Amino acid sequence: MKLLGRALAFAAALAALSAQTPPKRPELSGPEKAISERLGHLRQLPDDQWVKETGALAREIQALPMGPGKQSLLGGLSGLVTEGDAGRDTLQVVADTMAQVAGSLPPNQRAGLCGTLARLARYEHVKVSFDDPAYAAAMTKLEEADRAILKPDFTLADLQGRTWSLKDLRGKVVLVNFWATWCPPCRREMPDMQAFYERYGGQGLVILAISDETMEKVAPFIAAQKYTFPVLLDPGRAVNKAFHIEGIPKTFVYGRDGKLAAQAIDRRTAGQMQEMLKQAGLE
Repeated sequence: MKLLGRALAFAAALAALSAQTPPKRPELSGPEKAISERLGHLRQLPDDQWVKETGALAREIQALPMGPGKQSLLGGLSGLVTEGDAGRDTLQVVADTMAQVAGSLPPNQRAGLCGTLARLARYEHVKVSFDDPAYAAAMTKLEEADRAILKPDFTLADLQGRTWSLKDLRGKVVLVNFWATWCPPCRREMPDMQAFYERYGGQGLVILAISDETMEKVAPFIAAQKYTFPVLLDPGRAVNKAFHIEGIPKTFVYGRDGKLAAQAIDRRTAGQMQEMLKQAGLE
């Protein structure tokens, strides 16, 4: 019995170790490797080249034969395609390809793609025709999260020790941005945030940039970049959790009435950010 017990315990330990081992990346074909390399350089491109290359990559991945390589590359692109203004056509190609790939997978493997697909449909307004329980569950989760942030409130201190409460800013247009020093798309959109802060501050725009990092990480970065909008610290991530933040950057704009006017799930270009502020009443 002792030997049997030890054997069972050893088998359980092996199973636990196997569960902790990350899945092996699929072996990519020559064309897939070329696409993977271009995906790796996408963030280094200026906006105009980024738009063209993102569109080209979306269509090339769509044309690949179905398989693990296509799924892997699609996952990589889906994490990058919302980091700017890729255009409605490109976003639709990505969504169509995602629905196609998700439909080819066993039901128990669809959750990840369905979650991304639901975000594209809800926040980027692409058309999705995918009747699947995993997709429906992902959309329901997003709807519940959105209801929770319609009338939020929080109180956090900025780098100078001043406290800010969202409820006290009624009558202002408030842009709440979740970011971190280590996040490339966050860093890329912050100069535009500073420009809008300088342009519209006199018209009642308040920008609250919230990081869950420490003062030692955030303060030198902000000082070096000379940003002047309030930067708040959320070390316990209580506000991040209240806003259901699972990826950054993420931005919410509230109108003077305190109601949510616009939100973004990723980095916004200056033009996209201008449109968000316009929805809150700033021209």
